[in-house]
Amino acid sequence: MDGVAATALLRRRLPRCRIVMLTTFNDDEYVGRALKAGAVGYLLKNLPAAELAQAVLLAHAGVAQFDQTVVAALAAGIPAPDLLTPRETEVLRLISVGATNKEIAARLYLSEGTVKNHISRVLSRLGLRDRTQAALYARDNGLV
Repeated sequence: MDGVAATALLRRRLPRCRIVMLTTFNDDEYVGRALKAGAVGYLLKNLPAAELAQAVLLAHAGVAQFDQTVVAALAAGIPAPDLLTPRETEVLRLISVGATNKEIAARLYLSEGTVKNHISRVLSRLGLRDRTQAALYARDNGLV
């Protein structure tokens, strides 16, 4: 069976298992199928061993990991609202206009810790490194 079928089987048999796809396929359709099957990450095989090890540890901790070229291809075809919750989209919009965590917390009636958690999830779900990339993503995808 292929990786997508194996992922689906593993997720049925071991629902708490976190699967990071390691593949040579950088194809939007295959990525989508892998995610629907339950993969929490999608990395290409040209990844250095140390980064792969870190990705596995992060997946175990609940942080999704995606190759940047895969994310760029997906982002071109999938608007953020499909990837993010409405609250995460609000946080992303506020990041994109330069709001600090404290300002976001006050505006959305949240604690700063909750804002930090939302930002971490936004970055993880979109495969971004930092607030600057998040702001650029929001701008490039018409969220601001």
